[in-house]
Amino acid sequence: MGAVADGELLELEESGTRVLVLAASRRPPSADEVLREHLAISAGVPAADVELSHACAVCGARHGRPSVVYPTTPSGRPWYADVAVSDGAIVAAVGTRHPLGVGIEPAALDSGRVIDEAAFHTLERDALDALDPARRALVRATLWARKTALLRAMGHLDFIEPSRLALSIPGEDGGVGRIVRTTPEFGSRWREVRFHDLSMPGNRAASVAVLA
Repeated sequence: MGAVADGELLELEESGTRVLVLAASRRPPSADEVLREHLAISAGVPAADVELSHACAVCGARHGRPSVVYPTTPSGRPWYADVAVSDGAIVAAVGTRHPLGVGIEPAALDSGRVIDEAAFHTLERDALDALDPARRALVRATLWARKTALLRAMGHLDFIEPSRLALSIPGEDGGVGRIVRTTPEFGSRWREVRFHDLSMPGNRAASVAVLA
């Protein structure tokens, strides 16, 4: 299948999730095209038969990860899928076990204090301030990619301010992040949420959030 032929395929440990990473190009395929082909290969169905819905099942708005209308698994359970794009680089993830979300963020040298206060918990901001400036931008981008992926995986829930969540610090958690400070909305399942960081071309960070 043409759209995904040059991509790198990754299997995330024990999560049943397959991730496709396509490097940036001048004429990248559309995000939906990549996601459909990745899902078709994983499920063993023609890409033309894959049906995605971008409408939220609760409110009808276009937010969060898409729903997979077809195919289903052999047992009739749904596939989970998401895709994200940054300057032509595309990450698509599919799986059958857990809801998932994808986030990609550019590594800006300085996003500004106001933005950081809205995006990051005080524990995260303290950790970022302690880093060498040469490393800080990519760590900040990775944290934000993780939170973006989490919110997409969750879909329709009451709005959660990103700064209320504290995640483990990239580079100190082996590339598989966890929530270390949570909110009541998650109940007990926050303990099983995992963030799988990806190696990306260019000055950007990407992560796949896998829910319990």
